Amino acid sequence: MRLGCTRGLALVLTVTVLLLYVALVRKQIWTHEEHLYQAQQELSVLRQDILHRLEGIETQIQAIVQSSHIDQRDAHAVMQSPTLKRDRRATKNLFPNSNLFKKWHPDLSEEEQREAEELFQRYGYNVFLSDKIPLERELPETRDHRCLTKEYPSDLPTISVILIYVDEALSVIKRAICSIINRTPSHLLKEIILVDDRSTNEDLQGKLNAFIDFIHETRPGLVKKVRHEERMGLSQARLSGWKAATGDVVAILDAHIEVYVQWAEPLLARIQADRRLVLSPVFDVVNFYNMEVTPYQAAAHGFDWALWCQYDFFKQEWYDRNDQSLPAKSPSVMGIFVVDRLFFEEIGTLDGGMKTYGGENVELGIRVWLCGGSIEIIPCSKVAHIERAHKPYTQNLNVLMKRNALRVAEVWLDEYKINVNTAWNLPPTDHGIDIGDVSERKRLRERLHCKPFKWYLDNVYPRLDPLDDLLGYGVLINSLKTDVCVDQGLLSRNTPILYVCHHQVSQACGYRRRGDIYIGQSNFQERRCLTDPGSGRLPVLHKCSKQQIYKYWDFKQGQAIKNRDTGRCLEIAIGPNGYYQLHIQDCSGQRWTIQHVIKDRGFS
Repeated sequence: MRLGCTRGLALVLTVTVLLLYVALVRKQIWTHEEHLYQAQQELSVLRQDILHRLEGIETQIQAIVQSSHIDQRDAHAVMQSPTLKRDRRATKNLFPNSNLFKKWHPDLSEEEQREAEELFQRYGYNVFLSDKIPLERELPETRDHRCLTKEYPSDLPTISVILIYVDEALSVIKRAICSIINRTPSHLLKEIILVDDRSTNEDLQGKLNAFIDFIHETRPGLVKKVRHEERMGLSQARLSGWKAATGDVVAILDAHIEVYVQWAEPLLARIQADRRLVLSPVFDVVNFYNMEVTPYQAAAHGFDWALWCQYDFFKQEWYDRNDQSLPAKSPSVMGIFVVDRLFFEEIGTLDGGMKTYGGENVELGIRVWLCGGSIEIIPCSKVAHIERAHKPYTQNLNVLMKRNALRVAEVWLDEYKINVNTAWNLPPTDHGIDIGDVSERKRLRERLHCKPFKWYLDNVYPRLDPLDDLLGYGVLINSLKTDVCVDQGLLSRNTPILYVCHHQVSQACGYRRRGDIYIGQSNFQERRCLTDPGSGRLPVLHKCSKQQIYKYWDFKQGQAIKNRDTGRCLEIAIGPNGYYQLHIQDCSGQRWTIQHVIKDRGFS
């Protein structure tokens, strides 16, 4: 009995334990399932979060791609730039008055704008963009279509290309070198000579030398480097390059250029035909702000009496031939020129007494023509040249240019040298400016048996007004108000004004024997003369060449200025604003004086 009860109790206990165990296992299973479910939920949430983040990154990438589609006119090459803005948020233009950002409108961060502006001020062109443009970029075809079919001899002379620079941007020099190597037949390119007029830019030492070494791996010795230990100026730098050259012909170029395909062959063929030629290619302009090319048509290289160079018309015979691929005679060169190396020495190279910049190209042009050579522009040879917004190596070129112009005048202009004094508003004699020793240059002129300058005006540059009937020049002042001068005023208004005397070009006047009075000077534009409109009280400025206007005046120093046709006088009177104004009115006896009088021409 006891044994049966015991057995029954044991069975119950066993079943109970088993039930408890099953319940415990089931609870653990439920617990694990719950944990697993929570983990799955967390994983799902994490997965959704990751997908959301990836979608956000994709959206940002698309925004970056869209924001990088900047205006192609401004910077097609910048599409490779890693430094463009990363989003489309508008960024303020930090430099709205900068000549760079007035014309160039990229999407740059403020930091990038500061970098671009700093480089622009240092170099005068857009180095920020230049550093991102390929060194071997393509240039547009801008030559006359007839140039494309011309053929040239296979036995042309060799050429040494001389690049002059001081603190030029490294990428610009590299691009110049690459264009010369890639677009000049290797059998014609004797060497490239870099002349460094004592740059302080560290990039132009180690980094440029490394680039030269890279070139020499395939073209040993092709690039030579000449460095001045002190700043010597443009003429001396060009002479240093010429002295180092060994080619038959030298091309003396700026370093901020790119040459076009077949640029050298037309030049070399002309010199092969006549070694006494000095040649210039046609310059297309590389815009300083976006580094794109603006094509230019062939034009003569002329100058004014201040000896500033300027474009001018060829003689009519060239236009009559109706073929813009033909060479054309030019009075001068603008500074980039190509010449037979030995003839350059025979003709006297360059005037080493010229300082820094300005006038040396005009001096060469005059001397070549007077002493047995001639100058031509070659339309089928094109060079793209960066037109700087400003010249960083000197802030005021006028002082140096004035001095150099007077030096040229003393040696070459004979009786017309007074016109340089006139252009710079200096006294007819004793200008008081040190032009250096010119005795050697005068001996050179004698040794070469050069022609008089009048021959040049008559035969080479008849478009240059000889001013041989000029009687007086300088500022024009009325005795009633001696602290104000006649001024050309705004060019767009054609109305002369009275303005506080500052003796600059807008107040440069001249009285000629035939009776016209020119007021002001503006580069590349014809002088404008004082006229009486015939009615009303305000004087008017018209081009001096214009006919059928009342532009002739009677004037003696210290007397009235009276129109020959109308009988009215140029006078001053208080205007509605309470200030003196120029009027044309009945003569009241007012007296005028002009600053400088040329005494030997009978003006008093």
